[in-house]
Amino acid sequence: MKDPNNTRNTPPRRGSPLWLYVCAVTALGAFAAVAAGCGLSGGRLDALAASPAFWILGVLVVLGELRPIVTPGSTEDSGASTATAFSFAALLYFGLPCAALLRGGALVACGAMRGRSAFRIAFNVAQYTLSLAAAHLVLHAFGVRPTPLAPFVPGGGDLLAVALAGAVYFLVNDALVAGAVALHERVSPLTALRADLGYQVLVHLALFGLAPFVVAAMDRSAAFLPLIVLPIVAVHLNASASVRREHQALHDQLTGLPNRKLLALRTDEALARVRPGRRRAAAEQSRVGLFLLDLDRFKEVNDTLGHSTGDRLLQLVAHRLTHSVRPGDLVARLGGDEFGVLLPTVRDEAAAREVARRLRVALGEPVRLDGMTFDLEGSVGIALCPDHAGDYDLLLQRADVAMYQAKAARTGVEVYSPAADRNSPARLGMLGDLRRAVDRGELELHYQPKVSLRDGALVGMEALLRWRHPDLGVLGPDRFLGIAEQTYLMRSISRQVIADALAQAAAWWRDGLHVQVAVNTSGRDLFDAGLTEVISAGLAAHRLPAAALQLEITERVLTNEPAYASETVAALAALGIPLSLDDFGTGYSSLVRLKRLPVEEIKIDASFVQRLTASPDDAVIVRSIIDLVRTLGLRSVAEGVEDPLTARTLRGLGCDAAQGYHFGRPMDPATATDWLRSHHRTRQPAAG
Repeated sequence: MKDPNNTRNTPPRRGSPLWLYVCAVTALGAFAAVAAGCGLSGGRLDALAASPAFWILGVLVVLGELRPIVTPGSTEDSGASTATAFSFAALLYFGLPCAALLRGGALVACGAMRGRSAFRIAFNVAQYTLSLAAAHLVLHAFGVRPTPLAPFVPGGGDLLAVALAGAVYFLVNDALVAGAVALHERVSPLTALRADLGYQVLVHLALFGLAPFVVAAMDRSAAFLPLIVLPIVAVHLNASASVRREHQALHDQLTGLPNRKLLALRTDEALARVRPGRRRAAAEQSRVGLFLLDLDRFKEVNDTLGHSTGDRLLQLVAHRLTHSVRPGDLVARLGGDEFGVLLPTVRDEAAAREVARRLRVALGEPVRLDGMTFDLEGSVGIALCPDHAGDYDLLLQRADVAMYQAKAARTGVEVYSPAADRNSPARLGMLGDLRRAVDRGELELHYQPKVSLRDGALVGMEALLRWRHPDLGVLGPDRFLGIAEQTYLMRSISRQVIADALAQAAAWWRDGLHVQVAVNTSGRDLFDAGLTEVISAGLAAHRLPAAALQLEITERVLTNEPAYASETVAALAALGIPLSLDDFGTGYSSLVRLKRLPVEEIKIDASFVQRLTASPDDAVIVRSIIDLVRTLGLRSVAEGVEDPLTARTLRGLGCDAAQGYHFGRPMDPATATDWLRSHHRTRQPAAG
């Protein structure tokens, strides 16, 4: 049962610490092998070739390598090989050259049969050769020097020599493996050594204890050797059955990936390792990262092409994910099209984001199934310990919050933020403060001018919401509107904003300042069937024409909920309310849909405008949008204009109007009124 997360067969990057370590161990092992080979003279080789015990041992060593005893809780890589007992018996009976020859030959043959990479086979041969050589030196120190011509059979007085040789063999072998694992998985050598130390000690005690009995059987008659294999076969069959049951309980049947239960176990192990590190400075401590990844639009594939194609797609996704994470990271399937990724160690948030971006890039490669090509995308939520949570359940919950935030914002990758968590204490506290702010009148409107780029004439004023928080000062909408939009509180805020904007517009119109006031609408506003009636009643109460108010609707709202949005938009257009499409360029509006929208104005998103003079790509985007808007007979407005060069460039591109710090910052009503009177000519919109 191959572990899809196992990347130990992947060659290390040339020049990396792991590559240098493997090369050094391989070189030492080659030297030890050559030195041992010098002890095989012609006569000794002839004696080996003529010994039935040698050939039987050779078969048993190969079988032991092919079929390691993998017990529950271990893997094929950490399973104990019965070849250890037979190669150690060969060391005791025939000496180091014979033992190294048998173990090395078995490793090469079995590695080739299993498709292991050359670097791994070479390292394993060197690892066991060095372990046998270390045990040989201990035996040599006790005067035990077996050869094929003079085999050694240990007696009662040799117990200490055999025990010490076995202990040295185990320590050298485990240390060499732990060094490679530590460099591969980027953990400390001590952590790698402790990973399954108890299991390895117990199993190797049994294997080394079996070796003298193998020697005694060989010395009596080689025919007794197969009898020793019978109890080992029984143990192997029982262990294999247990492993199969455990594997089924801890792995997903479709993809072979770990399931939710195994992810929880591995996460708890990783959390236990980092908890002592909390005493260190935050900048120095290691973190545990947990990702939640959900495929976008996977249900459409299942519904359209059937579950068989969907299953094959999930298997392909599992393969891509496991080959895109770092060595030591774990990919699990949690159910459906949802996957979890565990980073047992990660430096910081930036490193976690980089892994997440790599996962999304791997998913983004086109997939061809049943003659069709699919473009896959996924949304990834990231939660870190100890930054966001200290246990598995809370970490998974917060990764889930971040994942849904990534879906909603269409950013692809998001790190957990308490502000986006409906259940976080910080968010609940902010929501309570916001409810009180609505009642106390702490929300207020500031106004920013939109001006014509041709003649500097005023086009209108955009109403921008601010919260005058009693403790935190004046807060922008990005600090609180995201929370409000997830609750019914947004309805109260929107209606208050419309009422205040209409009242201010009426005051300006009474003073002869015929200014059009633009108000932003949220996605929740378009679900409010009474919005049109509220606006109609407000206009009538203030005796204002419909053209005195403009509503700005974001492109994403229209593309995310076109069915619901179109009804409200149509009703507003029928009322005569001018509509503006805000943040254009950040959504996915098609030209056909754009032509059908009853809007008079397209606002180019500030993210493109602010890079206009520095980025040729953004300049092309802005120029294309302006040309498109002109073709449709609409007005183009650039947001975020902060310097004269950008304004001149936009004017040269044919943009109609602009707003930003270059023309005026958001102002409170009194300051905005003074600005209107003293700095700009006004232009009365056509009455609606």
